[in-house]
Amino acid sequence: MEYLDFEQPIKELEEQLQKCSLIGEESDVDVTNTCKQIEKKLAETKKDIYKNLTAWQRVQLSRHPNRPYTLDYIKALCGDTFLELHGDRNVKDDKAMIGGLGKIGDQSFMLIGQQKGYNTKTRQYRNFGMANPEGYRKALRLMKSAEKFGLPVVSFIDTPGAYPGLEAEERGQGEAIARNILEMMRLKVPVIVIVIGEGASGGALGIGVGDKVMMLENSWYSVISPENCSSILWRSWEYKEIAAEALKLTANDAKRLKVIDSIIKEPLGGAHTQREETFATVKDTILSTFKDLKNLSASELVEKRMDKYSNMGVFKG
Repeated sequence: MEYLDFEQPIKELEEQLQKCSLIGEESDVDVTNTCKQIEKKLAETKKDIYKNLTAWQRVQLSRHPNRPYTLDYIKALCGDTFLELHGDRNVKDDKAMIGGLGKIGDQSFMLIGQQKGYNTKTRQYRNFGMANPEGYRKALRLMKSAEKFGLPVVSFIDTPGAYPGLEAEERGQGEAIARNILEMMRLKVPVIVIVIGEGASGGALGIGVGDKVMMLENSWYSVISPENCSSILWRSWEYKEIAAEALKLTANDAKRLKVIDSIIKEPLGGAHTQREETFATVKDTILSTFKDLKNLSASELVEKRMDKYSNMGVFKG
C-alpha cells in the first residue's frame, strides 16, 4: 500500500498494529488490549482525516497510484462480456481512449473512457490518459453506433486533459472535442457519465455530456488542474493548494453548483482501499440510473439534456 503525505499518521498506526500482532504471535505476552487500543485509535484517525479532506487532498486521492482506472471498472462490471472496439476509421487507434460493448447485468451498454497506465511502460502506451483527436473521434463513432442499435452509453472520465501536443492540434483537437459535445447533446439514447478520477478541462468534456453526470466522492472536475492554475496566476506550482480551493473542483462543489447530478460515495480512505465495494456501488448506480432513463423517448431525452445544460450558470439576482 502506498500512502500519501497526509496519510502518514495512518501508516504509523498500521505499522504499530502490525508489530503488536507480531509480538503476540512470537511470544507468550498477551497484547490483546494493546492491539485493541491501537485499532481504536486507527479507526478514529482514519475517520478524522478522511472526513475533513481539503480540495487538494481530494486531488491527491484522485491520482492515487492504486486507484482503479476505466478498464478496472469495465472488467469488474462486464466480466468476459466486454468487447473492445478500435480505431476512428481515419487516423489510428488511440490507446488513451478505450471503448466497446459490454453487459452489466442483463443490459448491454456501450462503454467509453480514458485509460491511464499502471507503470512507466503502460503510462507511455496510454499517453498518461491524454487522448488525441482520433481518441475523441473513436469515442464519437462508438456513441453513434450505440445510437444506431438503441444501446445506452456509459462514459468514464479520468484524464489530466486532452493531449496538448503540436500533432494533436494539427489534427484538430479543438474541433474533435467541440464536435463530441455537440453530438453527445443530441444523442437519442441514454448517456450516463461518471467522473472516476481526474476530470480536467476539454479532455473531460469531450466525453462528458450526459443525461446524468456523477462524480465519485474523491474525484475532481474543473477547467484546469490546480498546478497549472497556480503556474498561470503565480508563476509557480507552490500555490496549488490555494488554487484547488479557489477552483471549486470537488464533487461537493460541483453538486452545489449543479454541474453534476449526484455524488457516488467511496469507502473510507478512497476507492482503492475497498475496490470490490466501489465496483458494486458503481454498478448499482449505473443500473438504477438507466432504469430511470430507459422509459423516456428519444425526443424527451434530448430535450431534457439540452434544458439541463442550457440552465447551467444561469444567475438570478
